[in-house]
Amino acid sequence: MEAPPQGYRRNVGICLVNDSKKIFAASRLDIPCAWQMPQGSIDEAEDPRSAAIREIREETGVKSAEILAEAPYWLTYDFPPEVREKLRHQWGSDWKGQAQKWFLLNFTGKDDEINLLGDGSEKAWFGEWSWMSTEQVVDLTLDFKKPVYKEVLAAFTPHLP
Repeated sequence: MEAPPQGYRRNVGICLVNDSKKIFAASRLDIPCAWQMPQGSIDEAEDPRSAAIREIREETGVKSAEILAEAPYWLTYDFPPEVREKLRHQWGSDWKGQAQKWFLLNFTGKDDEINLLGDGSEKAWFGEWSWMSTEQVVDLTLDFKKPVYKEVLAAFTPHLP
């Protein structure tokens, strides 16, 4: 696998789909009206596939999922200046944005498995969740993430169950 671009924080994104071909999205607690698919950092020396499984469990409590596909390359987005400044203080490093390795996961469990408190190992990120169409997911995410979401969803369309 090629390396992510320099200056970007390594991250995974997870497109979790159910049997109805709907995509899991959740509203962020820290940004009102912003919905997104689960994502999170890749730990030092961690494989992106392992990070995706860990992040979906930490953020949603989901353990019943299998990887169907992986994006063939890193996708990046830049932080808007105000977000970059906020995160520079929060993280203690100045990243241009995030380089994400995306994974398509099939949810094999029941909806009551989903728990926005996650597995309890991290703070809660989300306030509510829903199964959405691809159009809804793109419409409800932050503007600076929309191009990546469109590219990810187009790449995964042939693999959707």
